[in-house]
Amino acid sequence: MPAMPPRKKQPVEPAISQAMEPILEPQAAPENTSPPAQEDTITFKRSHFYSGLTVLAFAAGILLGYVVWGVGSSSTQSTSQASASGTGLEEAPAAQQAEYTRYDIPTENAYAIGPADAPITIVEFSDYQCPFCRRWHDEVYEPLLAAYPGKIRLVYRHLPLTSIHPDALSAAEAAMCAGDQDAYWQYHEKLFSSESLGNTTYIQYAQDLGLNMTAFETCMNDRKHQQAVQADSDFAINLGIRSTPTFFINGLAVVGAQPLDVFKQVIDKELAGEIPNE
Repeated sequence: MPAMPPRKKQPVEPAISQAMEPILEPQAAPENTSPPAQEDTITFKRSHFYSGLTVLAFAAGILLGYVVWGVGSSSTQSTSQASASGTGLEEAPAAQQAEYTRYDIPTENAYAIGPADAPITIVEFSDYQCPFCRRWHDEVYEPLLAAYPGKIRLVYRHLPLTSIHPDALSAAEAAMCAGDQDAYWQYHEKLFSSESLGNTTYIQYAQDLGLNMTAFETCMNDRKHQQAVQADSDFAINLGIRSTPTFFINGLAVVGAQPLDVFKQVIDKELAGEIPNE
């Protein structure tokens, strides 16, 4: 898909205000605060998005999730988050639902699982220390792949939120070091199953997987993959992503650790050709 041109900066206003609450920057989120019922969401920079927000409401009016769609240049972008109880939503104006915007998200040199020619590519920006990322991995990841056998290629890209997750960067580097020994996805699974991260944990997981410990420890000590992880993070931040997880389904942005039904609704429309490719 072609790279998207820079977006003209426009004022940002909530598309729907009655059932939305402001997104907090990660730096402002206290580490020990109990997570809200609604999953983490992201806001996209004004300079990159001139899109509106189409709210997907289903299951008898209960808000299961929402998908951020780019809309025409006359629309503004929502920077608000769905509230935990979001019921009785007013629908966005029809003009905001007319068009979609796809974003060009590179996948080269990123670890991926699934067929290279799959009709659906999902790029996940995630953080190994993020509880919402872990929840999505535990509850949605495997059922989603099982629901579309052979049709999804999942690409994992790193966005460690180091201001609130001090071990996220080192965990990402450890996964990449395991990848040097063809054990990325096995190590990935272990990291998302972990109650705590840190060097002791990384060494233990490498031993559990039978990795060459000299090579693994040298990779970690030399911080061989620091720049690669940082490049992922820089790309995400420049795009405007501020929290994790966030996903791009064939370039269409889905924010937060949304349930399976949200992903299925977007994927089904995409497979049916109901969403424009431009």
